[in-house]
Amino acid sequence: MTTILKAENIIKYFHKPIKFKALNDISFEIKEGEFVTIMGKSGCGKSTLLYILSTMDTDYEGKIYFGQQLITGLKQNALAKERNRNIGFIFQFHYLLPEFTALKNIMIPAIKLGRYSREEIEHRAYEKLKLLGVDDQALKPASKLSGGQQQRIAIARALINDPKIIMCDEPTGNLDSKNTAIVLETFQQISKEFNQTIIAVTHDGDFAKASDRTMEMADGIIINHNLML
Repeated sequence: MTTILKAENIIKYFHKPIKFKALNDISFEIKEGEFVTIMGKSGCGKSTLLYILSTMDTDYEGKIYFGQQLITGLKQNALAKERNRNIGFIFQFHYLLPEFTALKNIMIPAIKLGRYSREEIEHRAYEKLKLLGVDDQALKPASKLSGGQQQRIAIARALINDPKIIMCDEPTGNLDSKNTAIVLETFQQISKEFNQTIIAVTHDGDFAKASDRTMEMADGIIINHNLML
């Protein structure tokens, strides 16, 4: 399997209120098509690591590679293009534009990327809505959707550009068991059928158990690269 993401000797400091080492010399590789979860107690550094991997945090020591490309050190404009092209990010909170329809929310990243025509983008958005089982909600304003529907729309938005890597910060943290099962099934499907890589921070042991591999963190280090749950 091809390595799609590699972290080398990642160190992260926070400087307020006092200097604190949040990540301590972390190195690992993730293969293309892997569904990887990251677990650990609150404050262990897992979300901090995810934001560095996603290139949203560039204040760290060490190196991040996407495939063979060194991402560390690129300018912000180049990183923004890289994110829009290759990374889909799913937050615990959906961050949808409430006055926009579900369909328009999903289309935004593809419009920014500019790779497809407006008609193609709308078609692709409907495909993602069907994948998540919310195509009947396409023309509703985001503010009129339930919490579970809103999170599935946010996931569809993250998938619209067919990113190579999908990164998630507690993607099911605010969902009930039914919606959690739908999200998990979708992640398994896109990993296996479309060979997209998923990296998800989670506290949910059942969610982690369904992934290909779980990395366990504690006190800013990875203490287990393949946790057996």
